[in-house]
Amino acid sequence: MWAGRVLHAALSGASRGRRAQSALAQLRGILKEELESIRRAGTWKSERVITSSQGPHIHVDGAPGGIINFCANNYLGLSSHPEVIQAGLQTLKEFGAGLSSVRFICGTQSIHKDLEAKIARFHQREDAILYPSCFDANTGLFEALLTSEDAVLSDELNHASIIDGIRLCKAHKYRYRHLDMADLEAKLQEAQKHRLRLVATDGAFSMDGDIAPLQEICRLASQYGALVFVDESHATGFLGPTGRGTDELLGVMDQVTIINSTLGKALGGASGGYTTGPGALVSLLRQRARPYLFSNSLPPASVGCASKALDLLMESNAIVQSMAAKTLRFRSQMEAAGFTISGANHPICPVMLGDARLALNIADDMLKRGIFVIGFSYPVVPKDKARIRVQISAVHSEEDIDRCVEAFVEVGRLHGALP
Repeated sequence: MWAGRVLHAALSGASRGRRAQSALAQLRGILKEELESIRRAGTWKSERVITSSQGPHIHVDGAPGGIINFCANNYLGLSSHPEVIQAGLQTLKEFGAGLSSVRFICGTQSIHKDLEAKIARFHQREDAILYPSCFDANTGLFEALLTSEDAVLSDELNHASIIDGIRLCKAHKYRYRHLDMADLEAKLQEAQKHRLRLVATDGAFSMDGDIAPLQEICRLASQYGALVFVDESHATGFLGPTGRGTDELLGVMDQVTIINSTLGKALGGASGGYTTGPGALVSLLRQRARPYLFSNSLPPASVGCASKALDLLMESNAIVQSMAAKTLRFRSQMEAAGFTISGANHPICPVMLGDARLALNIADDMLKRGIFVIGFSYPVVPKDKARIRVQISAVHSEEDIDRCVEAFVEVGRLHGALP
């Protein structure tokens, strides 16, 4: 009898093993087909390996010589600023590599509270709360704030993190056409039956380089009793006279209720995100926002770098002022050459090409000419709206910009994108 049980167990184990192998083989087949379909569509995303620090001039594995980088979110060039680096090193030495904890257990240091207070002062808000990323800030906000009694009205081209955050909440969801204020008003009228109404928009849209009409959004919000939320990730540090963002640029700082933004772009380029707004809201997020409650604290070095970046911005707006002229230089030369550049007056300058393979091939040939740019295609942007997103930095020289334009013209003609 014992031998029979052993044999039965062995046979059962073998059967389970075969089923497991069959399931794994099925998974491999599904994944192979999915990956091949991405390659066939021309939307495969390769990762180029940078072998130097981030900056306007970099070294790339497999590419000879120095490369001019035109696709980083390093808008102010602070990711390699000596004072920012030194602040990170000093904070690392004094406060350690990490906290090994979430904030409410044993993961809050004095530097976290100091940076939150500095962010609130910078944006002229009551309080601020740090997250590991702005993606986390966006996925944490809506679920904690809104209930099934409420409504959220979102621009159709909002960042993926806003979309995902809204999906997590139980509020009634309205999506208005991109920058279409008539459609937003219609949706606000429809949403009057709900308790709270929150209009959610990017300040500057990362794929298109256009800016939300915050004056009109705030007017409609006031008219229909709604709150306004703005993601300022592609605006904080360089839009507006002192770099406070699109609400400062458009004169509505006192009308925007909630701002989310990042420390991983203009403010040092490391990592981290935040929400800033009413003190009671920030207190609620500390109690209920899941990415805050269940993620490790922001590493001390990242805190130190971001804090120094904010200090530099609040001491002088010279870097901010240099952006406009360089952006205009690139946009005007590219348009004169015959390219279509989306957006306006923003250092995000999407070169619209339409075809995904064309964008990929042009980006590859640009690298051969010493220019680092990346083609964007579906699902990052809509189908048939592929583009190369060029991003101007305050630390690009005029010669860098001119060289980039010359390469675009040469490669564009080679691939038939220009006559």
